Amino acid sequence: MEGHPQIPVSPPAIHSVPAKFYNAAADLTELNLIAGRGNKIAVIDEAGTYTYGDLAVRVHRCANALRECGLEPGQRVVLCLLDTIDFPVSFLGAIMAGIVPIPVNTLWTASDYAFLLADSGAQAAVVSEGRLSVFLEATRVASWKGRILVSGNEHRAGLPSFSQLLESALPRSEVHATRADDICFWLYSSGSTGKPKGAVHLQPSLMQTAKLFAQNILGLNEHDIVYSAAKLFFAYGLGNSLSFPMSVGGASILHSGRPTPAVVNAILREKRPTIFCGVPTLFSSLLASGNLPRSGEHALRFCTSAGEALPEEVGRAWKNRTGVEIIDGIGSTEMLHIFISNRPGAVRYGTTGFPVRGYDVRIVDDSGSEVPRGEIGELQVKGPTRAAHYWNNPEKTRETFLGEWLRTGDRFYQDADGAFVHCGRSDDMLKVGGLWVSPTEVESALICHPAVLEVAVVGAADENNLIKPKAFVVLKPDATPDTKLIHELQTLVKSKLAPYKYPRWIEIRDELPKTATGKLQRFALRNSTESK
Repeated sequence: MEGHPQIPVSPPAIHSVPAKFYNAAADLTELNLIAGRGNKIAVIDEAGTYTYGDLAVRVHRCANALRECGLEPGQRVVLCLLDTIDFPVSFLGAIMAGIVPIPVNTLWTASDYAFLLADSGAQAAVVSEGRLSVFLEATRVASWKGRILVSGNEHRAGLPSFSQLLESALPRSEVHATRADDICFWLYSSGSTGKPKGAVHLQPSLMQTAKLFAQNILGLNEHDIVYSAAKLFFAYGLGNSLSFPMSVGGASILHSGRPTPAVVNAILREKRPTIFCGVPTLFSSLLASGNLPRSGEHALRFCTSAGEALPEEVGRAWKNRTGVEIIDGIGSTEMLHIFISNRPGAVRYGTTGFPVRGYDVRIVDDSGSEVPRGEIGELQVKGPTRAAHYWNNPEKTRETFLGEWLRTGDRFYQDADGAFVHCGRSDDMLKVGGLWVSPTEVESALICHPAVLEVAVVGAADENNLIKPKAFVVLKPDATPDTKLIHELQTLVKSKLAPYKYPRWIEIRDELPKTATGKLQRFALRNSTESK
């Protein structure tokens, strides 16, 4: 396996801890050994394939290696890792040793990493060789003195190789006796609304999301092969590629590079996953690529979408082109994964679906009172996978965590059948002439035009300083950006929605600002509008 050493494999001893203790890494790795899946493929990356036996040995070796580096239970280790076998190994290995892993965005800048290092107080980091130069700059900015382990092919003078440490570590490790209410890992929010916040998650949450969503809603099983374009550092990708397939003995396909349409189309054809997990902007780009595999050219059972509301037009076009459904849902970093979702075989495009069993949701007004069906309000949720709090941020914790309930910051209403319909983020909603306008519904109308690839709508002030909708549009390659097209787009919205909702201005752009996880950064568009 090029890029990763052949580590001698012998089945690790199964270390059951007393019933009052629970360790998420031990649960996920050992359940597959107990079930006799030691020789079954668990992970496929660009370097090769790894069985559940291979994975378990690497996880045990990692737990020992981190201990030998001086890390102690409760201390933090940053994982700045591309999607290769080293990610699940280091993530689970840390948890097995009682150390707290913090996966971070691999597309951040040095200043972003410097903020995280200062904020988290991490004592060590495992860093992909391709991100090392940026990470080292961050350590200088933050005056960080922690230990760095390098994942990759190249040897860096003075920095230990993660692979070499695994090779020299013992293949059996004691499982740290964590309890169910102990901290398991942190995830920093994607920064779609400003500075990232560290959500602190507890030990049972990984398996709980796998049971409540992957097993109960998706019907994931040991024959499934999952490919997630959303990366492992993202809460959505962490479930898709790690805890979900591991919870049932399935396999995951990891790809270290960007999920461009060419890359994704090739993986769907050649590696033949049964489940593909994407985000709305990627589904739209794949449809526009002209090379999306049609029915019979792939092995998909269905796809999943999260991160933003899936436009109805995109969902229907995908089903027509590929023959499979996109199961749209909503989750968050704070809740770890999806808590409202459509169901396979009963998808209602244009809605987010219904609550996942195990979660309670409500829609409230500004005073915190529940609103009648059909009325827009803020979505709140409670359930067993909610983060405990934000690290080092008591003010945001008080604003967001309301007893058992979590404020999502998303605006929703329930339609006549009880399905939940997404209207955008609370700070994205527009009041035009005293009436609320959802950017999402304007975007859904605009995306129906055959020339439109992507679109985002924000509020902008007119000459009287009154707020009106403004649309930023990315066109398909063969479209002509002229005044005729602008007029067509405005007329289209007027034909589908109340006339006051149409965008007064339409700006054509080459691309829209997004986070590394594909979420649209509307605040960046608002800022660009305000600065003009």
